Amino acid sequence: MNSTPTPQTITDTWHDTSLPAAERVDALIDAMTLDEKLAQLYGVWVGASTEGGDVAPHQHDLNDAVDLDELLPLGLGQLTRPFGSAPVDAAVGALSLMRTQERIVAASRFGIPAVAHEECLAGFAAWGATAYPVPLSWGASFDPELVERMARRIGDDLRSVGVHQGLAPVLDVVRDARWGRVEETIGEDPQLVATIATAYVKGLESSGVVATLKHFVGYSASRAGRNLAPVSIGRRELADVLLPPFEMAVRDGGVRSVMNAYTDIDGVPSAADRELLTGLLRDTWGFTGTVVADYFAVAFLKLLHGTAGSWAEAAGAALEAGIDVELPTVKAFGAPLRAAVADGVVAESLVDTALRRVLLQKAELGLLDPDWSAVPAALAGADLGSADALRGSVDLDSAGNRELARELAERAVVLLKNDGVLPLASPASIAVIGPNADDPYAMLGCYSFPSHVVVQHPGVPIGIEIPTLLDAIRLEFPDSEIRYALGTSVDGGETDGIANAVAIAASADIVVLALGDRAGLFGRGTSGEGCDVESLELPGAQQQLVDAVLATGTPSVMTLLTGRPYAIGHAVTDASAIVQAFFVGEEGASAIAGVISGRVNPSGRLPVSVPATPGAQPTSYLAPPLARATDVSNIDPTPAFAFGHGLGYSRFEWGSFVGDESEIAIDGEASVRLRVRNTSSRAGTDVVQIYMHDPVASVVRPVQRLVGYIRVALEPGEKTEVRFVVPADLASFTGRSGERIVEPGEIVLSVGRSSAELPFSHAVQLQGSTRLVDHTRRLCSEAWLVPVDAER
Repeated sequence: MNSTPTPQTITDTWHDTSLPAAERVDALIDAMTLDEKLAQLYGVWVGASTEGGDVAPHQHDLNDAVDLDELLPLGLGQLTRPFGSAPVDAAVGALSLMRTQERIVAASRFGIPAVAHEECLAGFAAWGATAYPVPLSWGASFDPELVERMARRIGDDLRSVGVHQGLAPVLDVVRDARWGRVEETIGEDPQLVATIATAYVKGLESSGVVATLKHFVGYSASRAGRNLAPVSIGRRELADVLLPPFEMAVRDGGVRSVMNAYTDIDGVPSAADRELLTGLLRDTWGFTGTVVADYFAVAFLKLLHGTAGSWAEAAGAALEAGIDVELPTVKAFGAPLRAAVADGVVAESLVDTALRRVLLQKAELGLLDPDWSAVPAALAGADLGSADALRGSVDLDSAGNRELARELAERAVVLLKNDGVLPLASPASIAVIGPNADDPYAMLGCYSFPSHVVVQHPGVPIGIEIPTLLDAIRLEFPDSEIRYALGTSVDGGETDGIANAVAIAASADIVVLALGDRAGLFGRGTSGEGCDVESLELPGAQQQLVDAVLATGTPSVMTLLTGRPYAIGHAVTDASAIVQAFFVGEEGASAIAGVISGRVNPSGRLPVSVPATPGAQPTSYLAPPLARATDVSNIDPTPAFAFGHGLGYSRFEWGSFVGDESEIAIDGEASVRLRVRNTSSRAGTDVVQIYMHDPVASVVRPVQRLVGYIRVALEPGEKTEVRFVVPADLASFTGRSGERIVEPGEIVLSVGRSSAELPFSHAVQLQGSTRLVDHTRRLCSEAWLVPVDAER
């Protein structure tokens, strides 16, 4: 790198906020040297560990020592995870970030602050911040409005301490539940993923924080469910399953950043795929924000993919494809790229193109304004002279946050089965058994700060209050005798504690079995990034524990605290009740206990199918006919519990189903109506889902796919009418020519409580000629409720 450029007169045009942002940015670019330009295109990761405790792939191979005194006079594009790399008090972290920004501004001649980014997949990934339910629980809630509210709160917390960009949400559609990152996804259906993720984007962006879509695209479709493995998919699966969530979030969400996927599709790494990052994302969809590299993805073009022979080649390929910012730290976009530009190997115009996008975003964030202040809102008016005096003054886990975390957890818990044992009254004795009964980490996903960072710092407190399920059961049932046994660990395979667990179970009135996963990273857990599995059987000796406890005959409530769905053997039939909770966050234990007691009326629905057997993967409910049970294969992939399934304690009567049209124009819309009445004595929420079936098409189609849903909350005796309007555009698919089309013919719209329970159907004829559609097509159905006089 060159040293600080020779001082010169700098125009104030780029500081003039009365001018259009594009004019200000162009003036700034014209005044910059090549080194100063490149400095805006990478981040630095000051707090990254250099030995042990990986939180990113190849962290230690690629995290070179950074000399800030050498770099900062040139400026800096981004600061990587100033809060998320080590446990630090929020106020102290905000002060440290403020001082770092002041140092960046003071060191360079243009004085441009860096964009500070953080993870926020299940809440702000910082010590002491609220741990919300993971995205798979967002999907289970079927509640975009609530997810949007959560994202706004997360964004407000990020912004308050000086963070500008959040690396969320994940829009990968689950294709194989063996993949460790299933917990980070929203589910196995593109419409559910798209609508929930777009709501999250709207919430985060409304706070002023830049949302980042990841991982673009195909990451979840890797072979055998292995992390960062090759992807073998056709263009139809890519276009019709994996891309639509990103398309909706770009078009309808107002997202300002996209992160590439690590994977390659048909031999082309996404980090070097111009057709994807520029042709589709920018030229077709009209995305105008920044594309940031997943951590070390630019370097992986050389290190892992073997499509670049040097760091300079990797930099040039990524820049040409459309990546604007190298994260998490400088490697290829520094000296190697500078040399390539100087030698004429990489055109400086490519640097300018990326730089313009980066600076336009900084202008949006106010980072180019002359009155920009490094003092974050959380420290406004505070005495900034002493870090110790500030300690404890910033609350990232407020009562309002916890209340929202509780609400989302309660809506995300899924009651899979109930033979009438739930809700429990006041049993004399309860046996609480299992490896996840008395562990607060059982509520957390791998990107929660405690699981992501705190576990690597022995002796550091968890930072937030997280009751265990055992704690919550004791609180929920104060008059019951509670006895506890571990039985076995999550994945250790021990069986010597099973006998004691069986004895406790046999003497109890009811058993609560707390089973499932331990979230971690790169093999340090049973779920999470790099924690893939060969089979969907419960980890360790947990199935043996289940079988032994169920054999006692004591009524048992199987409670699964997991990051993915598991096959649970004969427990599907023999357990009295089954409760599924996908890492439901810091308030999750109370939510689960509330479902067991009946204080909470469950309304969660499965965002992923629960398999009947551990080896019937990969499959999802989006299966075409030949991927379902047939008479020519002895393997039956039919799930134990289907996508969309979930029970509650209220009874809902469905009737008066009407389809308003029997035929529509090929560019028209069809509407259906359904009467729903709560016939029980308690208030509750039903989730009405609408699916589309295309009986005859020019290419093979899924038998059913979700095209809309709505939560229906009703008081006892209350009745409402659910109305769906489904545009013909939702019948579109990628035809044989590779173009998206809507074909004439019959489609069938069915409403149901899951993809496998569809009591009402209505056939509609699409009239006209085959129609081409593009990215301007309608992406969603409409759904709303019309009150109905309950006496009619």
